[in-house]
Amino acid sequence: MFGKGSQKLETIIGDGTTVAGEVRVGGTLRVDGSVEGDIQADWVVVGETGKIRGNTRTRGMVVGGSVEGNIEASEMVDLKEKARMAGEIHAPKLTVTEGALFDGQTRMQEDRGNPETPEGNVRPLPPPGPRPDGISSPVRRR
Repeated sequence: MFGKGSQKLETIIGDGTTVAGEVRVGGTLRVDGSVEGDIQADWVVVGETGKIRGNTRTRGMVVGGSVEGNIEASEMVDLKEKARMAGEIHAPKLTVTEGALFDGQTRMQEDRGNPETPEGNVRPLPPPGPRPDGISSPVRRR
């Protein structure tokens, strides 16, 4: 789960503990308590009782608790069944387990800076109803 070079849990913020301010960990951080501030760690695990209010920069993150803030992960983010996430996720891989709540945006590729197509190759869907060519949209109205 922790990837190469980070096989063990090195720092734990236990249930009932609150840390206010910036947290920097050279290895893996497990949060079962509360962190109010930004986190930088190799890997971050947020337990079901864990809460983070701040931005997180990491290789990978597993969320079972609550996160309010942005996550920037170079490898992956995994939102477990009881996860509550509000913010932006920037990661090449994202897993959202059924039951997790995610209110925000995600970006799974780096910005390429193409001013002609700011949304990449994504085209907006046409509105429901008749199209200009007379063919009706597959979306049914009730």
